[in-house]
Amino acid sequence: MVRVTFVTPKGDKVEAESKAGSSLLEIGQAAGMPLEGTCEGQMACSTCHVIVASEWFSRLPMASDDEEDMLDLAAGASPTSRLACQIIVDEDLDGVVVRVPDTAHDMMRR
Repeated sequence: MVRVTFVTPKGDKVEAESKAGSSLLEIGQAAGMPLEGTCEGQMACSTCHVIVASEWFSRLPMASDDEEDMLDLAAGASPTSRLACQIIVDEDLDGVVVRVPDTAHDMMRR
């Protein structure tokens, strides 16, 4: 199992666990995070934008050009922003910490 810590817009920490091979989007949604994922992981939106803790960012595979283009549209993007749908967790990411931006909203949970 891989552990992930989500930091909510209010600063609360939500611990989650999942099997290796799951995306951060899937893990976050299962943990109740407001990551909409409108395009269902097809990189056609930025509704699963997260900010990866700087100490973890260098451990991730580089973002593709398509992901970088989508991040250009994400509200509140930062240098360590990524799309949660594009990060597949494995044992090397056990303990990763990501922040959910305060601009995140899941319209399906309203």
